[in-house]
Amino acid sequence: MDDRRGRRARRGGTPCGEGGHRPGRNPQPRQADSVTQGPTAVAVLTNPLSGQGAAKAAGARAITRFRERGLAVTELQGNSAAASVALARQAVADGAQALVCVGGDGLISAGIQAVAQSGVPIGVIPAGTGNDTAREFSIPTGDPEAAADVVVAGKTKTIDLARVGDAWFLTVLASGFDSKVTDRANSLTWPKGPMRYNVAILAELAGLRAIPYRIELDDETIEVDATLVSVGNTRSYGGGMRICPDAVVDDGLLDVTVVRHASRLRLAMLMPTIYKGTHVKLDTVDTYRSKRVRLTADGIKADADGEPLAPLPLTIEAVAAAATIFVPST
Repeated sequence: MDDRRGRRARRGGTPCGEGGHRPGRNPQPRQADSVTQGPTAVAVLTNPLSGQGAAKAAGARAITRFRERGLAVTELQGNSAAASVALARQAVADGAQALVCVGGDGLISAGIQAVAQSGVPIGVIPAGTGNDTAREFSIPTGDPEAAADVVVAGKTKTIDLARVGDAWFLTVLASGFDSKVTDRANSLTWPKGPMRYNVAILAELAGLRAIPYRIELDDETIEVDATLVSVGNTRSYGGGMRICPDAVVDDGLLDVTVVRHASRLRLAMLMPTIYKGTHVKLDTVDTYRSKRVRLTADGIKADADGEPLAPLPLTIEAVAAAATIFVPST
């Protein structure tokens, strides 16, 4: 099947109920990019601990750039996820023209909790470990001035978000092996950057086990012994691992990648292919699309945007046109 909803590469699990695929409604049309006059004032949220302290320096450089360009800047600094969310929500409530997050995907996720369905655009100054949000939208990394100029230019893109209860995420929800890898990577102080995820993968392979999952989609239910199940609004996590390589951020649907249980050797061989997104061609990987996904597995917790979320079961829903993000003009 090549329609967006319900397309799958292979069937690895056991369907329940009626079992067969039933055609769904057409996906949401993609949202056109918008070019308007850039903001005259921004609230800049920084986590000084993000990227082993890189965000503090990046934030100072971005703020200097904004002021050079004539923008009024309100500086916000959150030393925890909860504090960052509270500061971001207050900024939106106070009428911020734009919220700019300086840090990694976790801090951007904190900002997303505030701007979701508010109409306030979000800007990104990448200064984290994985920077998958920046990668998805081609926002410059390692150059805070260039990233700030993206906000100043004023071009925005309307995008979908994923909602789990009262929480939102922008990139990917991970469960099973990959959420364990994320948790371990977040606990490492060495190495820096995306290599932390590779070290964490090797460490977690020792405890590999099959996980019985129940996956409920719009038009079918699958039961499968899996190593991991990821639900993507965007394509990558973990510093460029393209776990959901065909995800489209404005189609109103979620991409689901299921890696069925396999030996440690096969999983170790599969992991490098995720960086290119070619793992979806392998016979141990199944892919699906759905507006709503419910995941159930005993003893498994989920991460989203690289941060702890909650234990399964969880219901994830795609919410079309839920946020606006500043993107490069070219």
